Amino acid sequence: MKTKVTAVLFDLDGTLLDTIDLLLASVRWAFRGRSGRVPTTEEWIAGIGTPLASQLRVYATDEDDLATLIEGYREYQRAHHDELTRAYADAIETVADLRRTGYRLGIVTSKASDIANRSLAFVGLDRYLDVIVGFDSTDRHKPDPAPVRYALDVLQVPPSEAVFVGDSPHDMYAGNAAGAITVGALWGPFPRSALEIASPRFYLERIRDLPALLERLKAR
Repeated sequence: MKTKVTAVLFDLDGTLLDTIDLLLASVRWAFRGRSGRVPTTEEWIAGIGTPLASQLRVYATDEDDLATLIEGYREYQRAHHDELTRAYADAIETVADLRRTGYRLGIVTSKASDIANRSLAFVGLDRYLDVIVGFDSTDRHKPDPAPVRYALDVLQVPPSEAVFVGDSPHDMYAGNAAGAITVGALWGPFPRSALEIASPRFYLERIRDLPALLERLKAR
């Protein structure tokens, strides 16, 4: 039986955009001068794909401290966004190719919508997208399936016809729970061993191989 795929959803950071240096520099700035526990590089990368407040709350002493950390993070992120934001190799060309082929396209990210939209416009990806789901779009967030389901509701596409491409286990958990076909992006910061625990349906080493995978799905 052939698989009908009409929509492709993407995570943003670590999947379409290489912003890892920006994320790490932002958190280091937020914790500058602090003597208490601060996140290691490994700890912060492990949380990429979940909301910023959830990541920072572990290290905050109270809600006021959390607000200070968030503001410090966003201050650096806004100031250094353009110099530390770039699309992964072949990401723009692949997304453009999928659009020309007729797929409905969307973003499901845990970033706030304003910075997500800024990033997409900066690299020129915004013109290809039908829906952008940010942190503020839903009450529940990855690894919960709510953001994926929200995107599919906007697109009016059933989960069985959707592919969700992401680099983190949080993406895979969300996509699987929503009923989408999940694809683990191995060009991001998470190794295959980190993704395996969340059981993606497929893996890709390069984003430019995504159109061929979609064609194979339709031909099966």
